[in-house]
Amino acid sequence: MERKLNAELWDKMHYLFRDFNDRMVHVELEYDYDINIRALKTVLICFFEKCPVFHSSFTDNHVRPYWTVNRYNIDEVLTVKDIDEKDKREEVDAFLTQCLPTDGELQMKACVFRYNGKSTLCIIENHMCMDGGDFKYFLKALCKNYNDYIANGTSPLDLRQGSRSYKTIYKDLSANDKKAAESLYRNINKKDDHRFPLSESSKEDSSFIARKVIPAEKFVKIRTEGKKYGATINDMLMAAYFYSLYELAGFDRSESVSISCAVDLRRHVKDTENMGVTNHTAWMQCKIPELGRDIFETLQYSIRSANQFKQDKYLGLYGLPLLSLGYKIMPHAASEEIIKIGYSNPYIAMSNIGILEVDKLALEGHEPVGGFMSGAVKYKPYVLLSATSMRNELTLSMCVRGNDEDKKTVSKFFDLMEKNIDVLIGDGQ
Repeated sequence: MERKLNAELWDKMHYLFRDFNDRMVHVELEYDYDINIRALKTVLICFFEKCPVFHSSFTDNHVRPYWTVNRYNIDEVLTVKDIDEKDKREEVDAFLTQCLPTDGELQMKACVFRYNGKSTLCIIENHMCMDGGDFKYFLKALCKNYNDYIANGTSPLDLRQGSRSYKTIYKDLSANDKKAAESLYRNINKKDDHRFPLSESSKEDSSFIARKVIPAEKFVKIRTEGKKYGATINDMLMAAYFYSLYELAGFDRSESVSISCAVDLRRHVKDTENMGVTNHTAWMQCKIPELGRDIFETLQYSIRSANQFKQDKYLGLYGLPLLSLGYKIMPHAASEEIIKIGYSNPYIAMSNIGILEVDKLALEGHEPVGGFMSGAVKYKPYVLLSATSMRNELTLSMCVRGNDEDKKTVSKFFDLMEKNIDVLIGDGQ
């Protein structure tokens, strides 16, 4: 008999996002040694058994969608490819820009690229299964179990299990706060028609990943210089993002512009150990009234906007009850159409995924020498700037379905980002 799993609220929402992006989350981790493939396969098998949504197919029956758990072959989950090191970037990007179909048998795939005694581990997974926060947890658990298995023969079963429901976010709230949070039907994010200046969509477009590495000495200054202005790293990046957008797109300096910023809803939970891997990410809308006289005034606008959200103890919880109600009272197909009308998908967004901790991602004592994580490939006109740091190096990335003209535009944007970061940290002219 087929085993079926509930399609949770965020599963359905990210399925709805299929019109806006490819839903994939991407990670690349570079190591200076040969990964033990047998051990890695063993850990992945155990994790797939612990979290069956990774080998399930999503069925949209237009009434009540669900997951069907599939049998799978581990050799289809993890592939190994020996390559020439000079071809690494091309090979890695070709793997990372795949899109796993929702009705396919697997919602996660991995590949180990081997060259000159080194390895690059790449993984893609369907955002419907888990967000960047839980993907980081998954990677740390993967590495820990891999090490324990090799060193001690320990069965690699140490992966969280539990509910994937959005309602677990409320579990640590007081009775009064929970009641209030479950009544927040209003969506406080408003539509902003400003767009990143990409070309018109074409059937010739293809997916690409653009990266910009901000070196460690600059990233450290982002943190230290930001403290002088009462700014977090996120505030500093947001200010540079705003300033670069106005320059790139030619927005009028007097216009108000918004950028949506990802919020990890686990901030409301004291202990996540009994929660299953899933999605718990919402958005706050950072808005500045104008560009300002210079980037430092832009920074103050960014800080002010972010702080208004941070002072709200219900940050990120607005609109969830309305989404839940919409999916409950109507067949799924009708719910999607109604939600599309009421939901404003941001044209311009940022997700600061945070630190990739090399000590937690070490394999047999070999810490990753490089790597990054990035969100989904966005379909024009939508864009998402992802940020991760490793060894104090900051990697900015954008995944776009576009053409060579769009690649040049994103490259120019990254140059502007670095230039404006330099001004903020005192390295610019």
